[in-house]
Amino acid sequence: MATKKEEEITQMEEGNISDSNVGFCSSPSVVVITQKLIAELLGTYFVIFAGCGSVAVNKIYGSVTFPGICVTWGLIVMVMVYTVGHISGAHFNPAVTITFSIFGHFPWKQAPLYIIAQLMGSIMASATLVLLFDVTPEAFFGTVPVGSNGQSLAIEIIISFLLMFVISGVATDARAIEQVAGIAVGMTIMLNVFVAGPISGASMNPARTIGPALVKHVYKGLWVYIVGPIIGTLAGAFVYNLIRTTDKSLIELAKTASSLRR
Repeated sequence: MATKKEEEITQMEEGNISDSNVGFCSSPSVVVITQKLIAELLGTYFVIFAGCGSVAVNKIYGSVTFPGICVTWGLIVMVMVYTVGHISGAHFNPAVTITFSIFGHFPWKQAPLYIIAQLMGSIMASATLVLLFDVTPEAFFGTVPVGSNGQSLAIEIIISFLLMFVISGVATDARAIEQVAGIAVGMTIMLNVFVAGPISGASMNPARTIGPALVKHVYKGLWVYIVGPIIGTLAGAFVYNLIRTTDKSLIELAKTASSLRR
């Protein structure tokens, strides 16, 4: 039997009651979005804390190793997807949130709030690491281009494409097996870090780079890690939508794509 709160939430979603009928802070819609934002903040916090923490510990103590860093990134994302994915959708990534909004899988009005929560989680985790460890410039746990900005931009676009392509397959297609979504996304991130880590740091996530950059005031190539992941995730979602099984004609698909661009 549904509780009173669950019934109010259902009626709110169906438009049968409005926020004006209840106190603002206690209205079901406000409570639900607050829960989602807290989940995004905490999820992003622990993703950055564990992932960037493994980078910092390896640079300071040399005990994690590069394969260990790759595995840590994959495991922490997988764990947090299964922990809060049913609450917030487990984006943890402004590029993913923007892409979901553009392709109609997430409401635009919530996107700015999600992005703020993700950035706050990243900044808080980065600040925690700075307080816990003696993070010298050599032990910086953020992402900076090892080679040229162009090389890092290209690889960030490619690995972000792959990440969003996988997310689109396991999270937006009704035929996918929901239970393996966390494993698929986590393993994709792990593989991407193996390939791109030595070149660009394998960010795939503007929040992952912005947090450490702001805390340690290291802004080298920052634009690469904002532009690259957004372009890559948009392209990955677009391509998956093109190959998704459909009974629409190519002309109808082209019209849909045009309406999305508008």
